[in-house]
Amino acid sequence: MTTRRGFLKAGAATLCGAALLREQAFAYASRNTLHLPIGVQLYSVRNQLPKDYLGTLKQVAAAGYTEVESAGFYNLKPAEVKTAMDAAGLHCVSSHWGFQQVTEQADMVLDYAHTLGMSHVICPGPGRKPGAVRPAHGLSLEEWRWNAEQFNAVGKKFKAAGVQFGYHNHYAEFEAVEGALPFFELMRLTDPELVTFEMDCGWVVVGGGDPVKVLSEHGKRISMLHIKDFKQATPEALAHGGVKAAELGMGSIDYRPIYKAAAKFAKIKHAFVEQEEFLDMPPMQALKTDADYIASIEK
Repeated sequence: MTTRRGFLKAGAATLCGAALLREQAFAYASRNTLHLPIGVQLYSVRNQLPKDYLGTLKQVAAAGYTEVESAGFYNLKPAEVKTAMDAAGLHCVSSHWGFQQVTEQADMVLDYAHTLGMSHVICPGPGRKPGAVRPAHGLSLEEWRWNAEQFNAVGKKFKAAGVQFGYHNHYAEFEAVEGALPFFELMRLTDPELVTFEMDCGWVVVGGGDPVKVLSEHGKRISMLHIKDFKQATPEALAHGGVKAAELGMGSIDYRPIYKAAAKFAKIKHAFVEQEEFLDMPPMQALKTDADYIASIEK
């Protein structure tokens, strides 16, 4: 006969076993998804924002987004932007600023960052080294290395102000320059404590790279992602007339393995959908399609 004590022991063991299975299942799920708020880079609606800033932000929120990354403030002061973001129910966690702005106007950039409560400021492209001998196309390896020095200096100032500085790639960073890939040269020469990377997965693919491989080998340097799709995301398409944007799930890039690699190898803090252009449907319908896709792969 089963004693009361034995029954309780068996019941406790069953509960512990069930709890362990749930914990293991959650850990497995966590390795395959990022569990992040759905964010959008506001460059996507650059044509709408100057006409109706608050109205556009509200439409972005209605499309399924809670976090945004800015790409310009259209002459609005930091407090005005904060009021609009709050009214739309959005949190501006990051912003893009040009090389000259982060190197020569850091105090102004930090004013926006502090007022809006941003954790990150991102530079979306390199600068030109004064007096450098320039090749016919792009930057020389000397200039890319000079950029790494500038980013370390900017990152040090921003870190002292409580904001993480980072760099955002396009496709040029994955085109070999004098035998080296600029993206990895920037990683090699920048201080991980001062400079993080926001990897634009779509441009990595267009440049001939593999986001999964980059994440598996350099995930510790990457804290944010840009999520975009193209109808033909290849260097060949870029060379023959350019690549054409597509809504997520309707182009050539499958983000499921990318999200799995990001969850396994990196500590991604934010991920932003970005539409370079709208070709097949109205902007807000396209952004909702993108948000729905992200929600589907995060399940």
